[in-house]
Amino acid sequence: MATEQVKGPASYFPSIEKKYGQPIEHWMKLLKQAGPLKHMALVSKLKTEHEMGHGHANALVAYFLAKQ
Repeated sequence: MATEQVKGPASYFPSIEKKYGQPIEHWMKLLKQAGPLKHMALVSKLKTEHEMGHGHANALVAYFLAKQ
């Protein structure tokens, strides 16, 4: 039985957790606390305040906004 491969923004999650040392729930909480910002404003916030790479920040924001 084959396991289903994770696709989309969530496919970045293992790498994000390993590189930044925080669970995905931590980042989702930070994004929620940021308030009603647009996609790129949230990406910029993660990049500037947490020194996150663009791809990782974009994946987190895309996932977060899709769940809203």
